[in-house]
Amino acid sequence: MNIAKNTICLWFEKDAEAAARFYAEVFPNSAIKGVHRAPSDFPSGKAGDVLTVDFVVAGLPCMGLNGGTAFKHSEAFSFQIATDDQAETDRYWNAIVGNGGKESACGWCKDKWGISWQITPRTLTEALMAGGSEAKRAFEAMMTMTKIDVAAINKARRG
Repeated sequence: MNIAKNTICLWFEKDAEAAARFYAEVFPNSAIKGVHRAPSDFPSGKAGDVLTVDFVVAGLPCMGLNGGTAFKHSEAFSFQIATDDQAETDRYWNAIVGNGGKESACGWCKDKWGISWQITPRTLTEALMAGGSEAKRAFEAMMTMTKIDVAAINKARRG
C-alpha cells in the first residue's frame, strides 16, 4: 500500500465510513482506499469498530477518524471545489444540501457530518483575481448569494 506523505485527517463522531462513501459517490476522482477496524476497545468504541477510513476527495488524500464526541467541525476547515458551470455547481450543492446538509452564504454549505464546503465557480475566482472594478462587482454580487449564480457573476464581471 502506498501511504501519502501528507493526509488530511477529519475527526468524525462515528460516521467516517458513511461520509467517505458519500464523497466518493458525489465527487469525481474520489474513492475509498481502505477501512480499518480498531484492534482493541477504545474510549468511544470497541474492538472491530471502524476506526479509520482512508479515502480521496477530488484527488486529495484524507483519513476519517471515528473519534467520538470530543471535537466538532467548524468553518476553520473547508473543502473548496472549483466548478466549471452552473450545472456542476448545482450538482455538488444539491448533493450536499439535499443529503441533510445546510446552506450558508457566499457559496458555502455544510454536509450532514458538519464538514464545510465552498462550491466555487471558476468564473468567481477569476473575477476576484482580476482585481479592480471587476473584482468589486463580482464580490458584491457574491455577497448577496447562498449558492453561487454563475450567470449573475458573469453579468457583474461585465459591468
